[in-house]
Amino acid sequence: MKAVAFRRSLPVSEADCLEDVEVPEPAPGPRDLLVGVRAVSVNPVDTKLRRNTDPGGEPCILGFDAAGEVLAVGSEVERFAVGDEVYYAGAVDRPGSNAQRQAVDERIVGHKPRSLSWSEGAALP
Repeated sequence: MKAVAFRRSLPVSEADCLEDVEVPEPAPGPRDLLVGVRAVSVNPVDTKLRRNTDPGGEPCILGFDAAGEVLAVGSEVERFAVGDEVYYAGAVDRPGSNAQRQAVDERIVGHKPRSLSWSEGAALP
């Protein structure tokens, strides 16, 4: 799966402060949704984590605010089904939304209003 990540805390003026990477697709846990990410927005947490976190050379995927379509649901998911359009702000302890797909806990997800575009939905959180 394609994603955008950082491996070291570098100034944004550095060409390799962010890079395109290939990572394994996330597997949803019991309360998770697997979301096909359609749009993201930049949250101030993204910039603070990139500036103050050292992932030790491993790819760290940022991205908190996103909108997308549910591709799969965990065994204990109650509020969502495959095909639902959703928006959410992710969690700092999991890979972020700057990727093609993201596993996210259903308890921090909302149904995207149909009147909003994907970009508008990603800006809601």
